[in-house]
Amino acid sequence: MKLLLSAVPDYTAADFSQETWWLTLIKAVFIIVYLILNVLLALWVERRGLGRMQTRPGPNVAGPLGLLQAIADAGKLLFKEDMWTRGADKFLYFIAPAIAAFSAFSVFAVIPMGPNVNLFGHSSPLQLADMPVATLYILAITSLGLYGVVLGGWSTRSTLPLYGAVRSSAQVISYELAMGMALVSVFLMSGTMSTSQIVASQGQVWWAFALIPAFVVYCISATGEVNRLPFDLPEAEGELVAGHMTEYSSMKFGWYYLSEYVNMLNVSAVATTMFFGGWHAPWPLSHVPVINDGWFGMLWFFLKMWFFMFLLIWTRATLLRFRYDQFMSFGWKWLMPIALVWLVAVAVVRGITEWVEVSLPVLGVSIVILFAIIMLIMWVTDKGEPEPAPKPADMEYTGFADGFPIPPLPGQSPVESPRAGRAPVVATASKEDTDE
Repeated sequence: MKLLLSAVPDYTAADFSQETWWLTLIKAVFIIVYLILNVLLALWVERRGLGRMQTRPGPNVAGPLGLLQAIADAGKLLFKEDMWTRGADKFLYFIAPAIAAFSAFSVFAVIPMGPNVNLFGHSSPLQLADMPVATLYILAITSLGLYGVVLGGWSTRSTLPLYGAVRSSAQVISYELAMGMALVSVFLMSGTMSTSQIVASQGQVWWAFALIPAFVVYCISATGEVNRLPFDLPEAEGELVAGHMTEYSSMKFGWYYLSEYVNMLNVSAVATTMFFGGWHAPWPLSHVPVINDGWFGMLWFFLKMWFFMFLLIWTRATLLRFRYDQFMSFGWKWLMPIALVWLVAVAVVRGITEWVEVSLPVLGVSIVILFAIIMLIMWVTDKGEPEPAPKPADMEYTGFADGFPIPPLPGQSPVESPRAGRAPVVATASKEDTDE
């Protein structure tokens, strides 16, 4: 009897040769239902998970263990009064949530959730569509979703929503650049931008291990893309109430709320596809043909996607919100230079391997070593003699710093009060029958 572990895993791209229009329609409906059900599950997992992490029960009234809480919230949004602000641009005010929701639901069209299976007598992949530039399609659709946020904040003609929209546009543009550069290294290693072929290229090693810096940059940038803590600056409750959603109610607010959670599923599915082997089983289970093919692919894809969903929930429970200047500085001064240096290292090593035959693990180690050398050179050349910090006693104390009143530091003399030296006011008794 042959051992199942001796089998070689089958990593092939999707085959759409037997696809029909009604199979495509069935898949499109399935994706919509799949995402809505996962959003309901995400709401329950996040609330119960946050409750456990913060030592509180979480929702436990609507249904057993609070399982029907998300359905109760959906019913509340459906029957809540639909308010319209008087000065809003009516068309843009209405269409903005629809743009955000449409863009969020469109990303899963090119995500491979499984291999070719038998669907009603046709061999069809568990993927709606694929194309040579499928990953660029994902980046384009996510950028289009930003219009829903910007138009939603601008159309209300209100201050706080406009601030939230401007914050969100700057945030998405900044972190989308770092995320795009992290994905380019995957394109270079895979030799393709097709999502099914990228999954097939991870037969020997997942790109999360061979391209560790790109994977880390993607995870951080994806958190900023979906406005999750510690990067939820566009919806900072203490500053902007609810950001671009402040003037929305009922299902217009619900579409924004739904698109936020669908975008969490999107970035998790893209991370699974680009870095975690897609729908393939993890090693050594990938060498067992029975559980590494067919409908089992959807199970592995679901588990991997929810691994990243749990990370997003975990960071919300443990990390504090950044200041906006810290957030933008982190994206432009750290994430983007690291992603760019890593991309150059991958391109150099990939170019060398065009003439030298090396295995994939050796290629990954070579890229990591070259990246470390480049970062070390940058650190050494940039390291100069730091200027000595002035002592507080040598600094002039004016009572203010950056426009804010502050107490004196040790060694500083307090500012003399402008009231000093005034003669005290002496109260005297008034004379009778006078106005004094």
